[in-house]
Amino acid sequence: MRTRPLKVALLGCGVVGSEVARIMTTHADDLAARIGAPVELAGVAVRRPGKAREGIDPSLVTTDATALVKRGDIDVVVEVIGGIEPARTLITTAFEHGASVVSANKALLAQDGAALHAAAEQHGRDLYYEAAVAGAIPLIRPLRESLAGDKVNRVLGIVNGTTNFILDKMDSTGAGYQEALDEATALGYAEADPTADVEGFDAAAKAAILAGIAFHTRVRLDDVYREGMSEVTASDFRSAREMGCTIKLLAICERAADGASVTARVHPAMIPLKHPLASVRGAYNAVFVESDASGQLMFYGPGAGGSPTASAVLGDLVAVCRNRLNGATGPGESAYAALPVSPMGEVVTRYHISLDVADKPGVLAQVATVFAEHGVSIDTVRQQGKDGEASLVVVTHRASDASLTGTVEALRKLDTVRGVASIMRVEGE
Repeated sequence: MRTRPLKVALLGCGVVGSEVARIMTTHADDLAARIGAPVELAGVAVRRPGKAREGIDPSLVTTDATALVKRGDIDVVVEVIGGIEPARTLITTAFEHGASVVSANKALLAQDGAALHAAAEQHGRDLYYEAAVAGAIPLIRPLRESLAGDKVNRVLGIVNGTTNFILDKMDSTGAGYQEALDEATALGYAEADPTADVEGFDAAAKAAILAGIAFHTRVRLDDVYREGMSEVTASDFRSAREMGCTIKLLAICERAADGASVTARVHPAMIPLKHPLASVRGAYNAVFVESDASGQLMFYGPGAGGSPTASAVLGDLVAVCRNRLNGATGPGESAYAALPVSPMGEVVTRYHISLDVADKPGVLAQVATVFAEHGVSIDTVRQQGKDGEASLVVVTHRASDASLTGTVEALRKLDTVRGVASIMRVEGE
């Protein structure tokens, strides 16, 4: 074993960063044995230096992150501060001064992953980011390495624990959206401002990363269709149960049937209870991968939190340090396929549409005619009426988003249609 330690700079010492530092200290001997050399925490960049940080030598703490990554003796920079800047500049500066980087920054990777990979390659350094998607669940490395010889066709997953907790609570207790969100906030699953989670921004960033790796294509955050879950109601769950389904906020990355394009999207969807993702409860994450040779694979576990995310960071740290000792680098960006990303209008799926209609003869025929005129085939119809008003629930066969949009616009013009109560996609058939 080499006795000279590999030096690590830690950018950020919040929930995740402090746990990374703790594990590095308490598991130092094991990490050294696994890597082949000791690892030494050489500096910790923070915003508030006066805050007490248990287990961290105060002499290591600095507010000058730029000076830390420029030191030249740093082997690996661990970035867990999040956001776009200053993280982007700090990472590229680290590469320029000879360090490899381990990051948990999904937003930055989804927006500027190609540029960061290019900078890492230019300077012969590693960029690893297992912790950016699904916390402790090994997912990036299996897609990037274990399935490198396979053809991935679909990645379907629950990649945000906050939203899964809320939807699971609505499903299991009958609670409304706001009530379930309030409970998630009280328990610490939701932030004071939950927008990034409930409106799908967090999941969309993860979908961009997953799609890029799975399909060997550059997929940026702007390429991902995003729809939040704040409009999901208890009534939607009742309708889902009547279909033998539940509702999840899903990240879906698909290769087109002809293989010529890909799509990436995040939105609430009904999913059959028999599908493995339907049984994912609470704040857990799970990702379902479908490929040619290996078939169907499911990755499941805690998707957030200090310890799970730190576990993923430390796994990357071990891999990067091993590469450093061997004078090698791991896999970089693979974007050779360069497939176009299709817009949401071209996505084909099933739909569940709930309409408020007049309770009188001929309404169903009118509605069915509109669907037929727009080339949307109906699978099932259920109608209930009372006192001159009725609800009409239509489940379609597979149709494009564009054709369904045209159908709904035409339905709104019918005198007998009082309103469109809800529209939800049906996935995982």
